[in-house]
Amino acid sequence: MNLYGRDFLKLLDYTPQEIEYLVDLAAELKEKKKKHILHDELRGRNIALIFEKTSTRTRCAFEVAAHDLGMGSTYLNPTDSQIGKKESIADTARVLAGMFDGIEYRGFEQEIVETIAKYSKVPVWNGLTNEFHPTQMLADLLTIREHFGHLKGIHVVYMGDARYNTGNSLMVVCAKMGMKFTAVSNKKYFPSQELVDTCMEIAEKTGATIDFSEDAIKGTKGADVIYTDIWVSMGEPDSIWEERIKDLEPYRVTMDIMNNAGDGCVFMHCLPSFHDLNTGIGKEIKEKYGLDEMEVTDEVFESERSLVFEEAENRMHTIKAVMLATLKEA
Repeated sequence: MNLYGRDFLKLLDYTPQEIEYLVDLAAELKEKKKKHILHDELRGRNIALIFEKTSTRTRCAFEVAAHDLGMGSTYLNPTDSQIGKKESIADTARVLAGMFDGIEYRGFEQEIVETIAKYSKVPVWNGLTNEFHPTQMLADLLTIREHFGHLKGIHVVYMGDARYNTGNSLMVVCAKMGMKFTAVSNKKYFPSQELVDTCMEIAEKTGATIDFSEDAIKGTKGADVIYTDIWVSMGEPDSIWEERIKDLEPYRVTMDIMNNAGDGCVFMHCLPSFHDLNTGIGKEIKEKYGLDEMEVTDEVFESERSLVFEEAENRMHTIKAVMLATLKEA
């Protein structure tokens, strides 16, 4: 499999075989990491990390992965970069491509990372946009395969707001890998019809199924994985909270929901999570809306059925695989 020089912008751009290759490579690199086997195959390379949206896991994953591969990394936060402000996206891409061997972008519209890739002569990786979150999906696939031993036919249920990056990307990756995907939510929070149609076409070729339900009990019955995310995304106004809570509270992941799915069902979340009052936002939610928990109960989050921290660690291994595959000549 030769992915040298490829961008990694969304999983719609990759075949099931290419996605499986990246998961396999991530598993191999994870084993080397655990055994303290050096794998600094990209010594002397340097990458730029553009973060218009901050993140703990994505930044740490890219920086540690780069270091393990022997690369240097330069972090550009919203105040460090002039992208789209004093300098156009196209010009920024060409400047950075002349200094770095790869560029990561985490921020807003998918169009931005696509534009960076268009004008960059080096690989560009999507750390998250409003529409897609492909590096998270590779981590999820690795986590699911580690737990169940396979991917084909695994039933993933996404509960909550499925219109944005995580819900969209889960639907895409399930379609690509022959898995079962169900979005369980108020129907106004389902993915766009255009993306649904695209995934349905893919599913016809891979044997995947794509379903939607507004009934939390019916929709989660028989699920292998129940997945959720925060109800309000970074950058959205406070005025959105009340509406989202009213609409999505029936779709909180509780132990009753997990038990309804079945004894073998596991819980996943891309983090951060508002499952208790140990964050500033958690305390604000309690004060304004009287809620101790949001998208998932603390009982589920802290249970043995939760894979959230294995999933978080796997971000680093799968991001490392993407960088190695796209920067190392075959």
